[in-house]
Amino acid sequence: MRIRIYDVLGRSVVTLIDGPQKAGYYTLLWDGKARSGVPASSGVYFYRIEAGSFVKARKMTLVK
Repeated sequence: MRIRIYDVLGRSVVTLIDGPQKAGYYTLLWDGKARSGVPASSGVYFYRIEAGSFVKARKMTLVK
């Protein structure tokens, strides 16, 4: 399973999960920081979930 967050230009901001996960329901919280540890700007971002053949992308808004 892989969960990544992208900015509106399609650049990867951070990877939250990248590896196998057991089946089940999970809650995930993004702290609003880029992979470098710098806080991301308020605005629109996209998250993409990939698990096997399943791929889903959704829009979200980061508000500070």
